[in-house]
Amino acid sequence: MGRAIRVGLLVAAGVVTVGALGGGFYAQAPAPAAPSGPWLAVTPVNDAPNPYNTIEGSAKLPEGRTWGSTSAVDIDKDGKSVWVAERCQVNTCWDAAKGEMSPLNTVFKFDATGKMVASFGQGMFVFPHGIHVDRDGNIWVADGNGNLPARRPGQPADAPMPPMPAKVVGNQVVKFSPEGKVLLTLGKAGGNPPGADAADPASFYQPNDVITYPNGDILVAEGHGGANSRLIKFDKTGKFLMQYGKKGTGLEGEFDQPHSLAFDAKGRLFVADRSNNRIQILDAATLKTLDTWYQFSRLSGIFIDKNDMIYGADSESGSVNPAHGKWLRGIRIGSAKDGKVIAFIPDPSNTDATARGTLAAEGVAADKDGVIYGAEVGPRKLQRYVKK
Repeated sequence: MGRAIRVGLLVAAGVVTVGALGGGFYAQAPAPAAPSGPWLAVTPVNDAPNPYNTIEGSAKLPEGRTWGSTSAVDIDKDGKSVWVAERCQVNTCWDAAKGEMSPLNTVFKFDATGKMVASFGQGMFVFPHGIHVDRDGNIWVADGNGNLPARRPGQPADAPMPPMPAKVVGNQVVKFSPEGKVLLTLGKAGGNPPGADAADPASFYQPNDVITYPNGDILVAEGHGGANSRLIKFDKTGKFLMQYGKKGTGLEGEFDQPHSLAFDAKGRLFVADRSNNRIQILDAATLKTLDTWYQFSRLSGIFIDKNDMIYGADSESGSVNPAHGKWLRGIRIGSAKDGKVIAFIPDPSNTDATARGTLAAEGVAADKDGVIYGAEVGPRKLQRYVKK
């Protein structure tokens, strides 16, 4: 028999909650011909005040270095410094035409003044996508693609494959010390082949983000528009423990691009389930669904601070997903306790409703004083937002 599901919608004061009770390179998934889902019944939350000023160019790269696409930003253990992983001045560190990795560093630390104080990661990442600073100050980077040979879009299935690279890189998660020493690597270089079922459950295809539990266990979110969408758990030594979930729209154990991860003060796991236009709130131990929220929009990035304030970055509504176009792109700020959205920073760079692509912040983080950082893919910027 089918499991009974009780769904409740509350549309008031910016609060929407749904409770479930009972027994290659990145290509966005095509938009469905007829959009469906509970999010259609939700009134867009676009009118919260914006109490922030936008500060451009605050983080200074070395002379001659320009920003590439970035979706990876987090705050250092000191509460003020900022870590960013960037894609080698463009949107990938792998030059497929030349068969070469970029010689540039990809991981940067900036102090509170924007001065770069550390950098590393040369030749290690194809598509740095997610970054996490753990309780000990170590830096974790999820590499969202690999450099294994692939036919170009539109080529016949029997077309010759490009040659193998001299060194296979990508589709891994790497743990660094703050000085840049590699401490642990999860997954095999190059990763799994695409598909709904992981050939090696302990390896990845397009991992999006990584987060660590208080006891040191590790959780990786995987799936970026292909057939795979899952969460993968390891112990602190890197031993595979379990995988959970599949691609779908259901309220229990189904995701479509689990794009970013965060814990709240209660220890609940918040998953930015991007292509389902929702946040899935899970029991951190069992990964079972506790609640589902839609009021923070179509989130690419999610961050929860020590005061249980949520910062949610929507980089795709309208521009990548036209069906969600009534929701404005930007950063929504609210409470992890009651889900109320209290502030909204609109996309500072692209107000054109016809603009296309990944715009505004895709990654988001806030320091101990409430200064917000937005990592932008399309505009290739790290934006800083300070209270007015």
